Amino acid sequence: MTVTTIIAIYVLIWWLTFFAVLPFGVRSQHESGDFVEGTDPGAPAIHRVWIKVFYTTVVSAVIFAVLYFVYVNDLLPLEFLKRISQPPVS
Repeated sequence: MTVTTIIAIYVLIWWLTFFAVLPFGVRSQHESGDFVEGTDPGAPAIHRVWIKVFYTTVVSAVIFAVLYFVYVNDLLPLEFLKRISQPPVS
């Protein structure tokens, strides 16, 4: 596996994890009672993006490490993946 492939896979895992982590802990302005005039009541009162970026980086690094370990140690053989991805035989 080349370095470029490793970086590309990590970036994909990072973005998927980021979109999964993004809604955690969000309170809207309406829920918190801190409504700013001229904004949508559903807008987040405090978004805390940098802490979510940190959590995303940690979680995606763990996910990537597990997947890389499985790949390097050949715990999921390519033949098995080919067999389960084929359409069923009728």
